[in-house]
Amino acid sequence: MRAIIGGGLLLVLGACSATAERSAAPPAPPAGASRIASANIPPVLAARSVELPGAKGPVSLDLIAYDRAHGRVWVPVGDTGSVDVFDIGSSAFKRVDGFETTQREMRGEMRTMGPSSATIGDGVAYVGNRATSEVCAIDAQSLQRGNCLKLATPADFVTYVAATKEVWVTTPRDGSLTLLDASTPAALKSKLVIKMPGSPEGSAVDADHKLFFTNLEDTNQTLVVDIESHAITATWSSGCSVAPHGIAVDPARGLVIVACSDGLRILDAAHDGALLGKLDAGDGVDDIFYDAAKRLVYVAAANAKRLTIASIGDNGEATVIATAATAERARNAVADTDGNTFIADAATARLLIFAAPK
Repeated sequence: MRAIIGGGLLLVLGACSATAERSAAPPAPPAGASRIASANIPPVLAARSVELPGAKGPVSLDLIAYDRAHGRVWVPVGDTGSVDVFDIGSSAFKRVDGFETTQREMRGEMRTMGPSSATIGDGVAYVGNRATSEVCAIDAQSLQRGNCLKLATPADFVTYVAATKEVWVTTPRDGSLTLLDASTPAALKSKLVIKMPGSPEGSAVDADHKLFFTNLEDTNQTLVVDIESHAITATWSSGCSVAPHGIAVDPARGLVIVACSDGLRILDAAHDGALLGKLDAGDGVDDIFYDAAKRLVYVAAANAKRLTIASIGDNGEATVIATAATAERARNAVADTDGNTFIADAATARLLIFAAPK
C-alpha cells in the first residue's frame, strides 16, 4: 500500500413534537473511577435523557448520525418505523414516519426490523431500512421524505462519500460494498457492487487521500479500498482478539481507529497496519465516533454500561479524559461540535446526553 502521509499513522477501532426530557440520577462511577477530577483521574460525566417519541423500550436501535450543518442527531428506530431527529438547540424531537417494518428472528429472538442507520450528505440524509433493503433520501432541512432505492440485500452501515457524490453501503449478507450514485442528492441510483473477501463491518472515509476503510467481521481483518479505482489496496489484521466492528480515520495524521468488542486498536498505515496502541473501553463496543479536529474518540460499551472519551496522540497512544456510566444496550455514540455526547439507549427508548468534559 502507498503511504498515506510520510510517517503517518492509522488508528483502527474494533411525528413532530417535543418529548419529555428528564435528568437521570447521577450515575455510579465505573470501577476504578472517581467523581473527583484530578491530574490523574478523569472526570465522570452525569447524564440527562430524552424519550424517543412514541416508543417504549426495548426497541431496535443501531447506528445514529450527527448533522453538523443543522445541529441535529438522527436516530433511526426500527420498532416505530421512524427516524427521530433531535434538534440540539431546542432539545426536541421531530419525527419522520412511514418506514416499513417487519419481524425477523435474530440471535434466537424475534425483533422488529426497520430503519437502522443514517448518514448525512449534501443537504440530504440517507437512511438504511433493514425491513425493505432500501436506502431512502430525506431532505435534511425540511425533513421531507424523498425516493427510496431497493438493494439486493439489507444495508448495514451507510456512508456518504463527498468526493465522488456516492453513498457507500456495507451489505454483509452477500459480502459486498454497494455503491449508490448521489449526484442528484434526492434521487439515488444503483452504481456498482464491490465484492469483499468476507463480511464488511464498519465504514470510514479518508477524503484527503480518497480511501475507504472497513473491517471484515468474519476474518478479523481491516481493509483499505481506493475510492476511485475501487481496488482493495491493503489488508491488515485488525488487532482485535475477536471480530472488529466500527472504524474511524484521522486523515491529517494518517490515523485510523478500529473498534473491537472490548475497546480500540491503533494501527500504523505507513507500516502495513502495525499495531501502535490499545484502549480498554469495556465489553459491548460496536461503532465509534471520532472528532479529528479535537483528536477525541467517543466509545460507548453496551455490556459494560460505560462511555469513554479519549484523546489520541501522534504515536497512537490513547489517554482517557472522561468516563460516564450509561445503561444496558446503550451504544454507538456521536458528539456535536461542542463536545456533547449522544448515545441511543435501546433498553429504555431514550437518547442519553452527556455534557462535554470541562
